[in-house]
Amino acid sequence: MCVVSTSAMVVPNTISLVLATVVALAAIYSCQAEVFSALVDLQRVLYAENDIAQKLRIYINQEESRIAYLKSLADSYEAHSAEALQDTESHLANPVNSFLLVKRFTSDWDKVEQTLRTNYGDEFLQSISRTLEDFPDQEDLTGAASALIRLQDTYALETKKLARGEIQGIQYSPILSADDCFDLGRISYNQQDYYHTVLWMQQALSQWNEEHTKTIDKATLLDYLSFSASMQGNTRAALNYTIEWLTLEPGHQRALNNKKYYEQVLEEAEAERHKGDEGDLPVQEEEFKNERILDDYRSSMEFATYEALCRNEITRHDPTAHLLTCQYKRHHPLYYIRPLKEETMYLKPWIVIYHDILTDTEIAKVKELATPRLKRATVQNPQTGQLETAYYRVSKSAWLRDEEDPLILAVSNKVNAASNLTLDTAEELQVVNYGIGGHYEPHFDFARKEEKAAFDPDSGNRIATAIFYMSDVAAGGATVFPNIGVKLWPEKGAMAFWYNLLASGEGDYETRHAACPVLTGSKWVCNKWIHERGQEFKRPCNIDPFV
Repeated sequence: MCVVSTSAMVVPNTISLVLATVVALAAIYSCQAEVFSALVDLQRVLYAENDIAQKLRIYINQEESRIAYLKSLADSYEAHSAEALQDTESHLANPVNSFLLVKRFTSDWDKVEQTLRTNYGDEFLQSISRTLEDFPDQEDLTGAASALIRLQDTYALETKKLARGEIQGIQYSPILSADDCFDLGRISYNQQDYYHTVLWMQQALSQWNEEHTKTIDKATLLDYLSFSASMQGNTRAALNYTIEWLTLEPGHQRALNNKKYYEQVLEEAEAERHKGDEGDLPVQEEEFKNERILDDYRSSMEFATYEALCRNEITRHDPTAHLLTCQYKRHHPLYYIRPLKEETMYLKPWIVIYHDILTDTEIAKVKELATPRLKRATVQNPQTGQLETAYYRVSKSAWLRDEEDPLILAVSNKVNAASNLTLDTAEELQVVNYGIGGHYEPHFDFARKEEKAAFDPDSGNRIATAIFYMSDVAAGGATVFPNIGVKLWPEKGAMAFWYNLLASGEGDYETRHAACPVLTGSKWVCNKWIHERGQEFKRPCNIDPFV
């Protein structure tokens, strides 16, 4: 006998706030869905929401019989959009708001359609059919939920506090309903991630107990929770949840079968414990276990260090910290009158920050040019040299050429002047916007020897990296170097710079770095990767392989 899973169950769509937004208009019509992977796409959802609220007003006047529900729905549209549109970036910078935004138009929209699909309702749905084509899909909901859970893990956020809207001690977010918590658990369940399923189903049960108007069917919740608890090795807890489930649905056959199975497992375990012993032993209490199962990489020291750095923890002492400097630099005519503000962050590898190098006007223009082209960011397959979408990089990016606009050329010239390196073989300017929990796990910018297809031999390897930070980030989003313990926090207008290659041309493995998940805020950056061809007289080679 075996316990039956809940993968085929139908999940109720009830939620405390039904439908608050709609997705992007035709400006992103040609892009892949994935609105969760860039906040700039989610901003369009708020404008579409406001438009639908007005159309819904007309529909309400046509069908008085359901006006109470629909008027309430329209009021929630208007109230939500009016508040959010005052500062869309700040509103969507909150990962919980972004998750709820996607959720309302995926798992909750079916209920709204059922209410509307009569008479004038069909006419109304037809009038917004173009907008419905741009709704986020289940992939977006899964991505948004996974991002929220990623933030929970990386920043060690308690499930209860996150559900109550508290992030790092500050009330940032709306309180999640039992149904919201259930959806997070259900998505984890579908990914066979029973650790997070248990966390969020238990929280859903806690929220359910406090709700005046229930947003989820308790029996369904207990079904998921009992099975997930058993998968985490908590047979007695699974039995207790199943017994509670049966008080709500006494004749449920699967629940009866599961109850019988759990009782049998416990009896066998108890018999094994008594084997060879005389007399009665006291009943052994089962300690509830919920261990997070990690793959080899996520249980590695590097990944643990990466997450610790993201939380702003100190992972190692820099013995050269007393040698770090801040100085004005006038080494190029561009900076004679307005010198660079150079802050050395680490000596070897040499990592620096140039403060106030980009102006607000330049930043706004770069965003304006890049936004219509943003697509899911890709990484280069080291074996084939082809660009691929990777799970360990969640963001959207666009590429801008110098000749497209004088301002783009001016940005590139700033890199050239600051680094004193030629940009003749450099890549185009890459603009990146990070969405809900947007991140890029530890990686190298240079190609290793075995990755022969990674770069064109005419341009050579990536000798240096320049990153412009085009926004401040309220929490998270740091650029971290796990091997050396360096953290660079996003600062609007600043540029980070480091060499990826040693003077010998060998890759500098201490430059392995990562972009931490954005906890709250909107993170915009643009990257300029400089290649080694043409630098022969700018940065002379050294035959010592370690220099």
